[in-house]
Parts: sequence; structure tokens; C-alpha cells
Amino acid sequence: MNPPAAATPVAIGIACGAGAAVFWAAGFVAARHGIDIGFTPADLVFHRCIWSGFMLLPLAWRDGLANLNGIGWGRGIVLTILGGPGIAMLSYLGFTLVPLGHGGIIQPSCAALIGLVLATVVLHERLPARRAIGALTIVAGLAVIGGEAVTTIGAHGVAGDLLFVLAGGFFATFGMLLRMWRRAATRAMVAVSVVSLAILPFYWALIGFDRIMALGPWENLLQGTIQGLLAGPGAIYLYTRSVILLGAGRAAVFPTLVPPCVVLIGWIALGEQPSILQLTGLAVVLIGFRLTQRG
Repeated sequence: MNPPAAATPVAIGIACGAGAAVFWAAGFVAARHGIDIGFTPADLVFHRCIWSGFMLLPLAWRDGLANLNGIGWGRGIVLTILGGPGIAMLSYLGFTLVPLGHGGIIQPSCAALIGLVLATVVLHERLPARRAIGALTIVAGLAVIGGEAVTTIGAHGVAGDLLFVLAGGFFATFGMLLRMWRRAATRAMVAVSVVSLAILPFYWALIGFDRIMALGPWENLLQGTIQGLLAGPGAIYLYTRSVILLGAGRAAVFPTLVPPCVVLIGWIALGEQPSILQLTGLAVVLIGFRLTQRG
């Protein structure tokens, strides 16, 4: 018996949204692995930005480089700092200081929390009481995780957590500007990827390729695929498709899947078992996430 025709777009939308969450989570896990085996944050930024830039350059060329795919060069540079090499460097530096669970929970949580604040203060969107309670709940969960950094990792742990807070703020500001400027995420993705190619000559001149070549083709292929393709344009494309097929309200739940996916994939792939405090903070954050998704 064939399913109803209406069920197919819903199923595809759910698959796209879940796939986006998995791709984003895989980016965190691959970054943690890369730092562990000897990649520097700059090496990972290279993989995150260069391959997606070359892949999407033909689209930008087709739609017009003069106005950067309809985004404009001025706005494109701002969005690139927030959504390209800038946020990537903050995240990868964070992983040199704290475990996977911290970054995988703190950055998405702060992106949601700061995004809610920016939407209320800058865009003047209504803030229902349930969402305000959800935001405070997220803060409580983050306090649990931050407390672990203070007691078990030390000052550098707090610094690492703050880097992920700042990265979350970058992503939230990126999203807020897209809404304020009324620009589609897919167009912004193309623009950011192309502008990010500007890092190539600086990386070549200041760092060079000797270290990443020494780490072997497999590890570079892994980072290039996950960071440069899946966690970047791949995840944004899938999430955008889920919004189109399901609506913004239902699709908003999928980013909440990123922290538990990070913890699960990290446990399976890297054997990085989360602590009790990390799991407690995750549970509290997820409750807050759920409350912020309701009106």
C-alpha cells in the first residue's frame, strides 16, 4: 500500500533536517579528532573554507560576482567574518582547551540563546514567556557545564568555553543579519564560501602545506569532506530544504539535535565519554531548547 502523497514531502523534510543536525555534529567531532592528531586550528580553517569555496565558485560566477550572488561585497565580507573563517577559528581554538562535549553543547546553545536576544532587542520580535523561561533554562544548563570547566579543567577550560560562547554569538549575529537584510541562507552560503577563498594566499605564505601533507591523504580527505562539504554547505542546504518542506516552526527543532548528536558521535567515533556534569548540563539545555521552540 503506497503512503499518502503528502507524507513524502514530510518524510523528506524530516530526513533533511535530521541529516543537517548530523552533519553539523560530525563537524564538531571531526574538528576534535583533527586537533588530537596534530592539525592546528588554522589547518582546519583551511579545510573548512577552501573546498566549499572552490565548489561553489561556479554558482557565484553564474549568478554574478559583481554583486556577490545578490548579497553585495560589503555585506558578504561581514557575513564571512561571522559565518566563515572567523567562527571556524574560534571553534577550533576552543577544542585546543576543552573536551568535545563542551564545544558541542555550548556553541549551539549560545547560538540559540543569543539569537533569541538579538531577535528581541534588534529585530523587535515578541518574546513569549515560555521562550524567556527556555532561555533561562539554557543558561542554567550552560552554567553546569561551565562549572565543570572551573572545577576540573582550570582557567584554560573557562577560556575554551568562552571561545565557544563567542562562536555561538557569531552564528547568532549571522542569522540575525540574514533576517534583517532579507537574504536567503543558500545565497549567503555561496557568498561566504567564495569570499573565504581570500584566506588561501595568507595560509600558503604564513603556514604552508608541509604539516597537513605530513598527516597523510586520508586525514586530509576526512577533514576536507566533513568540514569543507558536509558541515558547511551540505548542512545548510539540507536545513534550508527542511524549512521549505516542513515550515520554519517545525524545522526549528532540528538544531536542538546537534548537542546530543555531538555527544553520541563523539562517544562512538572517538571514545570520548561525556562526564556526568556534561550529561546533566546537556539535559537541562535540551529542556530549554524545547521551550524556546514553542510560542
